[in-house]
Amino acid sequence: MEFAEKVAALSSKVQKQREMTQTEEAAKNAFVMPFIATVLGYDVFDPREVVPEFTADIGVKKGEKVDYAIMRDNEVQMLVECKKANGELRVEHASQLFRYFSVTNARIAVLTNGVEYQFYTDLEAPNLMDSRPFMVLDLGDVDESLLPELRKLTKASFDLNSVVSAAEKLKYIGAIKRTLTEQFQEPDEAWVKLLAGRVYDGTFTRRAREQFTPLVREATSAFLDDQVNVRLKKALETTRPQPGEGAVSSEDVADEDLERGTGIETTLEELEGYQVVKAIACSEVKPERITHRDSKSYFAVLLDDNNRKPIARLHFNGKSRKYLGTFDADKNETRHLLGSMDEIYLHADEIRAAVRNYLG
Repeated sequence: MEFAEKVAALSSKVQKQREMTQTEEAAKNAFVMPFIATVLGYDVFDPREVVPEFTADIGVKKGEKVDYAIMRDNEVQMLVECKKANGELRVEHASQLFRYFSVTNARIAVLTNGVEYQFYTDLEAPNLMDSRPFMVLDLGDVDESLLPELRKLTKASFDLNSVVSAAEKLKYIGAIKRTLTEQFQEPDEAWVKLLAGRVYDGTFTRRAREQFTPLVREATSAFLDDQVNVRLKKALETTRPQPGEGAVSSEDVADEDLERGTGIETTLEELEGYQVVKAIACSEVKPERITHRDSKSYFAVLLDDNNRKPIARLHFNGKSRKYLGTFDADKNETRHLLGSMDEIYLHADEIRAAVRNYLG
């Protein structure tokens, strides 16, 4: 399985079983050990790679344990502390991690309940675990933009220096995104006061706060919708044939009317993927020759708007996994799992080759 598939498979398991996983031990067995084994790729039954109930005497703290220590070259690289699956994670739960971080060679500490994984390092002071995580992975709702950084912690691709160097940026971007999400969903008084102060000249009294809180919530929601609509409109304008660029046949019109009646919905992600494929294919032909057609099962990118000349297919209708379909000289399709939209560029050669095949 590809890395993104492994994460998606564990995410699916977490979503199905989290309500039945009520204890810390259950979370370890059902979620944390599979995360270490299948996602990170370490052998949980080999003490040279994973040491459960890791112990290191620290001052007056004797016999205190951390749930797992992940080893490389006989040195501790990561420490993992687990809590019960449905419990809220707070930094107060990480007392063992704080102590162990300073007396081992570990540069990465993970606090988890099996569903959410908080990754810490020592950005603020050397050998002292930070008070805030630099990355938060939620298997209940995976942010696929984090997968490239998570991959760097796997046994096969371990790259600690790269992780630590990117940690500060990840830490603040992640914190800002989470803060914005919270404020858009339930704005607090400071956020309401900040925005109201830009449009309201009066004193920010209790009555003003009560008046503006629902307005801020509604305005931020409308703002997000507007941004999506602007991007969608731009994408549609880019792909719409201009006058004189080619006639539309009665069959095409019939096909379009049929699609409208079958509930087909072209998504923003599909249009973004189309723009990436088009940018790649334009090295071989003029941009206006690259077109698209949507269907219930896939989004097709075509040469000359001809179904017999497929350049690529975007299989984006799945809930968690997205695939790019490319074609060989015999028009056999191969699907490639995408961890992000940028990974389409990894298949640029196949996309260009498909166009050249139709050009003879």
